Amino acid sequence: MCGRLSQYRGIHDFMAALSMPNALVNTVGDQPLEQYNVAPTTKVALFRQEGDTLRADLVRWCWRPHWATDQPAKPNGRVEKVAHSPFYRAIWPHRAITPINNWFEWVDEGGPKKQPYLIRHRDGSPILCAAIGQFPTADHTPSEYDGFVIITADSAGGMVDIHDRRPVILAPELAREWLDPATPKERAEHMMIQQGEPSEAFEWFKVSAAIGNVHNQGASLIKPI
Repeated sequence: MCGRLSQYRGIHDFMAALSMPNALVNTVGDQPLEQYNVAPTTKVALFRQEGDTLRADLVRWCWRPHWATDQPAKPNGRVEKVAHSPFYRAIWPHRAITPINNWFEWVDEGGPKKQPYLIRHRDGSPILCAAIGQFPTADHTPSEYDGFVIITADSAGGMVDIHDRRPVILAPELAREWLDPATPKERAEHMMIQQGEPSEAFEWFKVSAAIGNVHNQGASLIKPI
């Protein structure tokens, strides 16, 4: 995890789930995002905080430091490494929340191809993924090095049968604390390691193999089979 996700609601629906009173600067737009099959390197909507202002921007899902020219850009960062690895040192202080509707995993069930599964909140509410990244500068000039990674942790409970890794997902009150620049790095590390939402908050089911082709889009991709 996490190699494919859905982000089809509008940014204001995600904002309502975050329940943050800060003024919003929204460069994403007000219409539903309608991205049912999002792969790494795609621009994804995320939230980050600048002072007392919340920003919603489209940022490339993948990142590597400018000096790591011999390594591929990564879509995800392991919770065990992001706070201390030299690879992530430049972006560890720059926290964000990636709001999604669901993500996908592929399971080897003995057939000719792996079976895709969709994972979502049992109540259908948006999922608030902890992320870190490199974002446009204060004058909001984009850079070729802008991007972000979703933080992942070991799966637990029945979810381990689907995949051994999953996003670090924060409840709204913790997501707000994660975004706050005043939250100490030590507290942020504790949250991502110890306070991600439990497996019991999620459900998963089989979906069409069509999700395997990133060019496929549409609500049919998220329906159970």
